[in-house]
Amino acid sequence: METTQNYSVFLSFTAGILSFFSPCILPLIPVYLSYITGVSIENIKGGGREIKNLSLVLFFIAGFTFIFTLLGASATYLGRYLLTKQNILRICGGVIIIIFGLHLSGIFKITTLYRQKKIQMNKVISGYTGAFLIGMVFAAGWTPCVGPVLASILIIASYQKTVLRGIILLTFYSIGIGIPFIITTILINRMLNVLSFIKKHTRTVEIITGLLLIAMGILFILNKFNYIMPM
Repeated sequence: METTQNYSVFLSFTAGILSFFSPCILPLIPVYLSYITGVSIENIKGGGREIKNLSLVLFFIAGFTFIFTLLGASATYLGRYLLTKQNILRICGGVIIIIFGLHLSGIFKITTLYRQKKIQMNKVISGYTGAFLIGMVFAAGWTPCVGPVLASILIIASYQKTVLRGIILLTFYSIGIGIPFIITTILINRMLNVLSFIKKHTRTVEIITGLLLIAMGILFILNKFNYIMPM
């Protein structure tokens, strides 16, 4: 088996976790949970619906995972047509990722990335189908915070040799976002206090995310951001 550095899955997963704590997701977690489950946050905290709430959240996670993995597959599929220029594209992609990292770190700001696009959706479908659709809307609705991170993962996905690798890369990114949702749903009373504390330090989270992207960009330029699969 080829021996090389295997950073992509771990860093994609980490990027997903940090995306959860971004300023455009974290403050609205109680709203999301209430909307997904169809009950108020006070009723969620009161208990009695733990299994039902968790199952709805899992369908919500499946919804945004579906969209993200489609994006990953599309990026990889496009990248396969650009193989002859792959080294140039890899370097350019790494530079773009570093620029996104510098933006999130606050070293300089790209004002266009603050133009938030939210897709409004009236909840006409409830239950598991509704939760899945809300997850799909979630995947498409936030650009200023999640956008630079997601775009960076997609750039890396476009360099993968097979579509499956791109799908797996975005799946781990989605898992990174999804796990904090699951933990928050299970430990709602404790986690709301934790999220309130983290909310006060979202700038720190942005800086950490920016530094992560810078590291990813450097690894990508150096061709050290490899993903090993036996296929």
